[in-house]
Amino acid sequence: MCLAVPGQLLEIRGEDLERSGRVRFGGVIREVSLACLPEARVDDYVLVHAGLAISRLDADEAEQVFRYLEEIGLAGSGTEVAQRGGPTGGGAS
Repeated sequence: MCLAVPGQLLEIRGEDLERSGRVRFGGVIREVSLACLPEARVDDYVLVHAGLAISRLDADEAEQVFRYLEEIGLAGSGTEVAQRGGPTGGGAS
């Protein structure tokens, strides 16, 4: 079984197969490949598997996944969509 985790796309860099973005997963921000998701835009929620964004989600779908993850103990606090916000301070995480 594979697990894809939702996160909010904060920033996009590069083009085509070199396209990547910074994605927030709760309190953690990671760089992910957007090569398979050219339609992704800043503030979208994306499903990420093994460092690759594979699908877009709307905010309601992302919130539902966060609730499921919390129920099974895989998500920490601070992952709620309502608590999202813009990137903070511009520093690396």
